[in-house]
Amino acid sequence: MSHNLIRLHEVQRRTGYSKAWIYRLMSQRRFPTSVKIGTRAIAFVESEIDEWINNRIEESRKEVA
Repeated sequence: MSHNLIRLHEVQRRTGYSKAWIYRLMSQRRFPTSVKIGTRAIAFVESEIDEWINNRIEESRKEVA
């Protein structure tokens, strides 16, 4: 199985969330956790971020119906 990693700035662009808010959600276990890719670098699994976004869309659609 192939996993693509995306950096934090791309996650911010996709979600519209700030770095601080992403870290807060991660600490509350409400957001996919990061993967350490270097001494001072992290990334996220792209498919996990996509799934998280799709779940938010589904939840918002259910609230409207």
